[in-house]
Amino acid sequence: MQADQKTFKYPYPYALEMGGELPGFELAYTTYGERNANDTNIVWICHALTGSSNAHDWWDGLVGDDKYFNPSQHFIICVNVLGSAYGSTGPLSVNPRTNQPYYHNFPTLTVRDVVGTLDLLRQELAISKIKICIGGSLGGQQALEWAVEKPDLFEELILIASNALHSPWGIAFNESQRMAIEADPTYAEDSPEAGAMGMRAARSIALLSYRNYDTYNFTQARDNPDQIDDFRASSYQQYQGDKFVKRFNAFSYWALSKIMDSHNVGRNRGGIVHALGLVKAKTLVLGIKSDLLFPLSEQQFLARHIPDAAFQEIDSLYGHDGFLIEYKQLTQVIRAWQETNGQLQMARIR
Repeated sequence: MQADQKTFKYPYPYALEMGGELPGFELAYTTYGERNANDTNIVWICHALTGSSNAHDWWDGLVGDDKYFNPSQHFIICVNVLGSAYGSTGPLSVNPRTNQPYYHNFPTLTVRDVVGTLDLLRQELAISKIKICIGGSLGGQQALEWAVEKPDLFEELILIASNALHSPWGIAFNESQRMAIEADPTYAEDSPEAGAMGMRAARSIALLSYRNYDTYNFTQARDNPDQIDDFRASSYQQYQGDKFVKRFNAFSYWALSKIMDSHNVGRNRGGIVHALGLVKAKTLVLGIKSDLLFPLSEQQFLARHIPDAAFQEIDSLYGHDGFLIEYKQLTQVIRAWQETNGQLQMARIR
């Protein structure tokens, strides 16, 4: 499967929701497949917290040859979000006004800022209608914000393990991770490696919110009942922290966690319920039964207040991370929803 990786350069000042501006920005994006003559095959994928624009890398069970989102049938677009570490403008990028990397001076962004940049790219590509917009977690937050902001843009909207407002519970997890980064004395430095060990601990904290009690009992059980040290659960947390440090930086992790905290589709729109009522896309909301970070009640709220939305519950051992793992179930329910023209009845998928 061929991926076409490109960069969108926006050379003008970009005003931010919290004040201030970026003096232009770049977005790394990846496309798969070809647009058809009337643009009826466009699938826009919004990635989660630390994803990249290469959706096939992190969602290969849904995106690829012979997968549900197949480049032979769809024109697939995924954009690395502003603030991230995979090619788009972020804290390690050079500020053209100072000729130095931003580091700690990178501005605080919101989901609304991110979506504004996606829409500028959409305009640059002369796309006036998107067949499907899909995202999980922070990706779902982007997709929902975009569907509220541009109600006529999407034909179908698929929101997985996401919400209308980032919860105090979710914010507390993010703040705990930022505290871990701050506890690393190197984070005060202006260096690409600054805060690496703090971020290593932060990722370990995050993993607890992505999985759950039963996940660890199953995947990280003791090697023997008499064991008193060197537990699999301990080495797993260490391994995940080490792996993350090799691919990310603390400044982007901080920025993205703040973006997630900002999510509130009702802000300055007359409240959440009113904002959800603005969505015109045919909408499927998917929740994961064992998700501790984005519990089912949040997806049920979306489905109740987005006009004519369908809701489906997925059973998974893997908690929030189920949206990255349960490809078979996701494919099953999306296909059923589309085949019934969005009239899928509420039910559990096992």
